[in-house]
Amino acid sequence: MPLTPIDIHNKEFGKVFRGYDEDEVNEFLDQVIKDYELILREKKELEEKLNETYDRLGHFTTIEGTLNKSIIVAQEAAEELKRNAQKEAKLIIKEAEKNADRIVNESLVKARKIAMDIEDLKKQSKVFRTRFKMLVGAQLDLLDNDDWDHLLDYEVDATEIELNERVEEEI
Repeated sequence: MPLTPIDIHNKEFGKVFRGYDEDEVNEFLDQVIKDYELILREKKELEEKLNETYDRLGHFTTIEGTLNKSIIVAQEAAEELKRNAQKEAKLIIKEAEKNADRIVNESLVKARKIAMDIEDLKKQSKVFRTRFKMLVGAQLDLLDNDDWDHLLDYEVDATEIELNERVEEEI
């Protein structure tokens, strides 16, 4: 067990003949007591500071651990978010491709139908043109017919027409 300042103060030495000067020894012991008390106080203060430092170190170690866990959780969350975003992007791309294919296919079907309609209209216009030519030709033939000339040869009296109409009404 270490000496305390009280132990040094209470220490008594035996007296011997021709020993040391008692006042000098007491004076020296008083100086040793003061220095020893100062060293003990400094030691106690340093131990308190060391304990505070250990406490703070423990606190900072806890914070460091918490921060490390938080960083790991944040990294995992970021990775999960990134994976989800990539999955969603792939789904969006697939959906867009399907829509594009559907739109292209619908457009091709419409284009084919329009082309068929155009061909049908061309055929109908040819048939119409042929029929119209035939009709006009028939009408021209009728106009060129000699029967028109015979009609001009007939002379009809207007009174005869009226008489014929009355006779027909009476019958």
